[in-house]
Amino acid sequence: MESLLQQGIKGYNNYGAWLREKYNGQRVFKVIVDGGFTCPNRDGSKGYGGCTYCNVDSFTPSVSRQEPNLREQVIKGMERAVKGNRADKFIIYFQPNTNTYAPAHYLKMLYDEALSINTENIVGLSVGTRPDCIDAEKIALLESYTDRFDVDLEMGMESIYDDTLLQINRGCLHGDLVNALNLVKNSPLDICVHTIFGFPWETKEMMLKYADEINRFPQIKFVKFHHLHIVEGSVMGVKYKRDPFKLFTLPEYADFLCELLPLVRPDVVIQRLFGLSDMELLIAPNWGLKKSEIQHYIDKTIEERGVVQGSAC
Repeated sequence: MESLLQQGIKGYNNYGAWLREKYNGQRVFKVIVDGGFTCPNRDGSKGYGGCTYCNVDSFTPSVSRQEPNLREQVIKGMERAVKGNRADKFIIYFQPNTNTYAPAHYLKMLYDEALSINTENIVGLSVGTRPDCIDAEKIALLESYTDRFDVDLEMGMESIYDDTLLQINRGCLHGDLVNALNLVKNSPLDICVHTIFGFPWETKEMMLKYADEINRFPQIKFVKFHHLHIVEGSVMGVKYKRDPFKLFTLPEYADFLCELLPLVRPDVVIQRLFGLSDMELLIAPNWGLKKSEIQHYIDKTIEERGVVQGSAC
């Protein structure tokens, strides 16, 4: 008899299943585009150097970096999704850097251009940003697309602790995220928050408290969980090479997720359970497995432990 996992049933509310159900079984894939943005703690507005863990190239597909033209990025991204994954529909995903860090009229020009290409096959717009680069005007702009597309606004929570945010040179505090979430309290936008687990000064008990903070905001529909990884070209990478510190092993991270998921509201859709850097830039931890193998290991551990998202919420 097939296990639940073999039947595609997981112990958590996973994004792949959510997409299939929402779009009637169609294969929907994100097309990542680089809008040429920077960040306020890179350009001097709030600081320089960016977050200490960050090298934008480590999570931006090389094909996006190589093609500066927005239109070509969308066209080629769609072609790759069709060829490699037999995609039927697409979500345009503005991912690298801070994709609301510009005047609203400029943002509208970029979003309009990206959504004008093969529009009949685009079902969504996803915009990644920082909570301190959100205001009522930009929210209104994003909401203006919701009559035609599903729109999700992805904001970096990273940590719920101001001490951590200061240590990583985040350039904003947790209160900025709370303020941004209050701005979208009754919005038609789908809100996603992104977290990082494994900062060496945060204990497991501290990290498990992230679930409480996610749960208290009903406007949070999606989450992305990442483990901390150290990459070349980052401040943290330099520090790690000088004085290595403890990072998650794969079994340890799977164990942690098995404790975390029961604490997370069952309606929250998990878009991602772990992050994966460009291997050429990754310093640590190198788990020695492909993305699909890591996913299977975590899913199998969750199944074997009988973990159910929200069961202890």
